[in-house]
Amino acid sequence: MNPSELPVVALTLGDPAGIGAELIARLLARPETGATANVVLVGDRWLWDEGQRIAGSAVELAPVASFAEVRGRADRSRPAFLAVDTVLPSQVQRGVAAAPGGASVLAVLDRCMDAVQAGHVDAITFAPLNKQAMKLGGLKHEDELHHFAEYLGVSGYFCEFNTLRGLWTSRISSHVPLKDVPKYIEHQRIVDAATLIYRSLQANGVAAPRVAVAGINPHNGDGGTCGREEIEVIAPAVATLNARGLPVVGPFPADTIFLRARDGELDAIVTMYHDQGQIALKLLGFSQGVTVQGGLPIPITTPAHGTAYDIAGLGRANVDATANAFAIAARMGRARLN
Repeated sequence: MNPSELPVVALTLGDPAGIGAELIARLLARPETGATANVVLVGDRWLWDEGQRIAGSAVELAPVASFAEVRGRADRSRPAFLAVDTVLPSQVQRGVAAAPGGASVLAVLDRCMDAVQAGHVDAITFAPLNKQAMKLGGLKHEDELHHFAEYLGVSGYFCEFNTLRGLWTSRISSHVPLKDVPKYIEHQRIVDAATLIYRSLQANGVAAPRVAVAGINPHNGDGGTCGREEIEVIAPAVATLNARGLPVVGPFPADTIFLRARDGELDAIVTMYHDQGQIALKLLGFSQGVTVQGGLPIPITTPAHGTAYDIAGLGRANVDATANAFAIAARMGRARLN
């Protein structure tokens, strides 16, 4: 393997009823995009054309017939384009979650994962998708991460990371009802989540990640008078991590831990449930955040925002989070390749 070879990063257009195609058109119109990765766009031709029209861009692509052609191609001045036929324009109503759009997303992502398993792709960045549409279109899992994990044969711990300007978060529980969160607060899940985000940050170029763990109860349980999870579960998990050589700290009260992060004291926070971290990150920078699918055999990233059905087709989509997601995929894909 040539150490200077660029990683192959597959891009997808996301939910056809949302802003995904516009975002990818804006991303590929940036000259710097092709400098960090060997890009292959995977999607329906009509949807790509629609995205370019909405974005007002005119990016020339290099058609390929298969993923196998991408890595060795001589001319990388243009992104590769693997055209697929997954959904008809007549099946898509802009701004509406529907089964054909969800099925299209699944078909494209599965094709990309097939390419991963065949060794043709080093990372994936997907434009925003809609879980309701995907479930209508055949998704059998609670979210796309669990679909990825099953498809790729993952048996170890996995979880979503959310990132914003150098700060990463992971979760002990994710897309589950709030009433079910307590059952996920387990010693091993905390150890696994903290270890995974620590190692993932190292793969992203952070040599000595500063990782902290949040509590779950108000005021960190107030010494056990307002909940004992911090004393009985979370603190012992942190002690286990320290004994294994990982300098993880905590638990810290959830309502102040992000102040430490804001002030530059932390690289990552392990949170106990979805909104504990998401509210903080989105308040700090909604249009910048990235979701990384952690624990998979390949980097998979996406902007942390959704399909923005309310502005689909209006030409107002902000590409910053998508560009950040692509940059992380390229960086982690390069580490994996080398």
